[in-house]
Amino acid sequence: MNNPGSRNHLQNCTVILTRAANQQGATKQLLEQRGARVLDLPALVIVPPDDWGPLDEALASLEDFHWLVFSSVNGVQAVEYRLQRLGGGLCRLPSSLKIAAVGRRTARLLKDLGAPADFVPPSFVADSLIDHFPESGWGLTMLLPRVQHGGRTLLAESFKAAGIRVVEVAAYDSRCPEQIAEPAAKALVDGSADAVAFSSGKTALHAAQLLQGRFGNDWKRHLRGVSVVSIGPQTSRSCREHFGRVDAEADPHDMEGLAEACNRAMRKKL
Repeated sequence: MNNPGSRNHLQNCTVILTRAANQQGATKQLLEQRGARVLDLPALVIVPPDDWGPLDEALASLEDFHWLVFSSVNGVQAVEYRLQRLGGGLCRLPSSLKIAAVGRRTARLLKDLGAPADFVPPSFVADSLIDHFPESGWGLTMLLPRVQHGGRTLLAESFKAAGIRVVEVAAYDSRCPEQIAEPAAKALVDGSADAVAFSSGKTALHAAQLLQGRFGNDWKRHLRGVSVVSIGPQTSRSCREHFGRVDAEADPHDMEGLAEACNRAMRKKL
C-alpha cells in the first residue's frame, strides 16, 4: 500500500520558489515534474567578496591544511574559480588534503569537478558535520571558505573548540535583490499562490524585505492561506522570525526534501 504522504498533491498548485537568482533550476524541475506551476522569486544575489586576497592566500598554501570544508555550492564555485585563476583547480588539490561537504548538491558538484568529498555527513546540515566528523580535532588545520556577511559561525566555533586550527576566509557574499519578481508578487496579490519555499535563512530574510518594499507594512496579509515551506532547521527559525510560522520542513534537508515538503504542505490543505 502506498504511503499517503508520498502521493502527489502538487498537481496544478502554484509554488513560489526563493533561491539565488542563478540557482533555481534543479528544484524548479523537481516541482514541475510533480505538476506544480513554479514562480521564481530570486531572493539572493551572489557576488564576489570585497577582497579576494585572503582566499587567494589560503588557496596558495593548501598543503598546510588537513581539511577543506564546504558548506554550500557557492563556496565550491568560488574556490574553483579562484583556483583556476591561480592556474589550478579542485581536481588538482594536494593528495594530503581531505574535503568535507555539507549537502548532496555540494557533494555532487565537487564530484563533477573531479574532487569527490572524503566526508559527507548523514544529515545535510552543518550540525551533522560537527557531530559526525571522522577525525579528532587536536593538531588538525582546516580551511573554511564561507559567505562574507551574515552566515552562521557554528562550524568554525565548534571546530575551534575541538582543538582544530580553523582559517575562515570570505569566498563570496550574498545580497538582497533590488526588487521583487513581478510574477511572484502578482500571484500573492491575486491569491493564486499556494506555497512559498525557502532554501536558506537569508532567502527568508530577503523575501520579507522584498515583500515589505513592494506591499508596505501590511505585506503579511498577502501570505494568508499560503503555506510557508522550509528546507531545514535554521531556515525554519528564520521563517518563524520573519513570517511567524512554518507549515512544512524538508527531511532530508535538500532540494528533493524541499519538493516533498511542499507536497506535504499541500496535503494538509485537503
